[in-house]
Amino acid sequence: MLTLKVIIENTQDVIKKLAKKHFDATDIINEVIDIDKKRKSSQQLLDENLARLNQISRSIGQLMKDGEKDKAEAARKEVAEMKENNKRLETEMKEAEKKLIELLYLIPNLPSDEVPEGKNAEHNSVEKEGGKIPVLHEDALPHWDLAKKYNLIDFELGVKITGAGFPVYKQKGAQLQRALINFFLDSAREAGYEEVQTPYLVNADSGYGTGNLPDKEGQMYYCSADDLYLIPTAEVPVTNIYRDVILDEKDLPIKNTAYSACFRREAGSYGKDVRGLNRLHQFDKVEIVRIDRPEHSYESLKEMVDYVQTLVEKLELPWRILRLCGGDISFTSALTFDFEVYSAAQKRWLEVSSVSNFESYQANRLKCRYKNTNKKIQLCHTLNGSALALPRILAALLENNQTPEGIKIPQILIPYTKFEIIS
Repeated sequence: MLTLKVIIENTQDVIKKLAKKHFDATDIINEVIDIDKKRKSSQQLLDENLARLNQISRSIGQLMKDGEKDKAEAARKEVAEMKENNKRLETEMKEAEKKLIELLYLIPNLPSDEVPEGKNAEHNSVEKEGGKIPVLHEDALPHWDLAKKYNLIDFELGVKITGAGFPVYKQKGAQLQRALINFFLDSAREAGYEEVQTPYLVNADSGYGTGNLPDKEGQMYYCSADDLYLIPTAEVPVTNIYRDVILDEKDLPIKNTAYSACFRREAGSYGKDVRGLNRLHQFDKVEIVRIDRPEHSYESLKEMVDYVQTLVEKLELPWRILRLCGGDISFTSALTFDFEVYSAAQKRWLEVSSVSNFESYQANRLKCRYKNTNKKIQLCHTLNGSALALPRILAALLENNQTPEGIKIPQILIPYTKFEIIS
């Protein structure tokens, strides 16, 4: 979340920057400032009362010693009244602090100056592209038909077991899925990311820490009996490793990678874009996360984008990188680059990765800080990226590599799959 210091000292600039995200912050920012003034006023009055209370309390003994019983009794009465008043002030302050946090949670992160103007995905700018879009044979099929033809994925069985959006991978489909996971993890380790394995369920503090709570769009699965949430991405548990932690500057940047299943309700999704593997409620993903110094975080972001590019290139997929505009960037992000690969059978681009810098927005929620060489403690910057999300990568691999003889496996994956073609 944004710090009060940033909001109070740069009020109009904050409102102007949030307008780029098409978020009208005027009313909520004014409410935050008003509540903070009341909180500070209550705190000042409480401090004055406590100082006066201590002074009066010390005087009672002396008054009794001097035989001033009436004055001592009056002082006791004043102390009792002040204690009651202080309880009221403390309650008011706690309520103000709670309301303040609730409001701050509802304010998006400020977009970087590098975020372009725009209302939606149509206004994202293509930064870079590569690879060659294949020309498929006349009888080429979309991946959901290929999955059925070669017995790779059973969507109907997933519906029987759970429901729509929970496919069952079979035979070489399951092997290819596992090959991709291992390839992504091995690549991340070779690039200097330390692998961790984290829980698939998190508590509310973890959800609030990364900005997934409050769940404004109703996308998280909630286990009410235990007050736990299924993770939408490994970003949530991995980043929360550093919640309430003060790091040493010499240890930054911290680089972690993790494989996990991901769970998303995908509320409101419908139509042709959800067919097959295009949009699932459960899917696999390898995530990369960095914790860094503010002055180095944008260099880290570039390194992460360059790294994800190497993955799509090694998979021999046509790809492009988009810089997200203000209307399409996420609530918590300051700057995001999306990767898309081309699906030749569907004749459309599919998003397979988002790489984002959250600056200090998550770190402030997490209280993730570091101590610099001058022993000063300040907020870290957090970053994360998909490296990569599997469903649409798998869809593009199946579609783009199909031939009349079968589906060819990219050279980089053959040591993992142990087979060169699906036939």
